[in-house]
Amino acid sequence: MGNLTKTQGTAAAVLRFLLGWVFFYAGVTKILDASWSATGFLESAKTFGGFYSFLAHPLLIGLVNVANEWGLTLLGLSLIFGFWVRLSSLLGAILMILYYFAANNLPLVPNGFLIDEHIIYAAALLLLRYLNAGLYLGLDGWKAARESD
Repeated sequence: MGNLTKTQGTAAAVLRFLLGWVFFYAGVTKILDASWSATGFLESAKTFGGFYSFLAHPLLIGLVNVANEWGLTLLGLSLIFGFWVRLSSLLGAILMILYYFAANNLPLVPNGFLIDEHIIYAAALLLLRYLNAGLYLGLDGWKAARESD
C-alpha cells in the first residue's frame, strides 16, 4: 500500500482526520448561517486588495461564497474519510494561501512575522498530500487494496 510504517500511517490518518474536522466544521457553519458572506473578509484584504475586491464584486460574491462554504465542507469530508486526499489536500493548500494573503499585511501577521495559521494549515495539507495519507485508514487505501486484488 504506502511506504509508511503502521505507526506513521496511523499518525498521518489522525492528522488527516483532525484537519478534516476543522475544515468540515468551518464549512458547515458557513452553510448553516444564512447571513454569512465572504464580502467583508475580501473587501478588507490586506495584501492584493484589488484581486480580493474583484472577488467581492456583487456579480461574483455568490459564487465565491458557495465555493468557500462547500469547498471547506468537501475538503473536510475528503480528509475525514480519506478519499481523494491528494487532490483535496492540494486544493485546500491553495485555499489556505488565498486566505493567508487576504488576512495579513505582509510581512507582519497578527501573531508574528510571516507565519500564521493559514501557512501551518497549508503546510500540513501538503504533508498529507506528500504522505498520500488517504491510504492509511482511509477510503483511498480501501480502493487501492480492492484494485490490487
